[in-house]
Amino acid sequence: MSSRRSRSRQSGGSSEISDAQITDLISKLQQLIPELRARRSDKVSAAKVLQETCNYIKNLHREVDDLSDRLSELLATTDSNSAQAAIIRSLLM
Repeated sequence: MSSRRSRSRQSGGSSEISDAQITDLISKLQQLIPELRARRSDKVSAAKVLQETCNYIKNLHREVDDLSDRLSELLATTDSNSAQAAIIRSLLM
């Protein structure tokens, strides 16, 4: 057991997570991340799973920002009464 987890238990942390639960959560994360899903049969360290998860979330944030920018540009160049604007509004609602 790591010293951090030992200290947490000694300090009265009531939300203890067992090693089995951590292993299960890491496995679930691995299944969610496309880069790791392909390597399902390979043993991947928990650190690698967490690193790839962080990278994946950062990429998702970038994609959201890019799509938001593109949508803003599209809305700025679209007549607010046009059929195209109505479709965009319906998708956003």
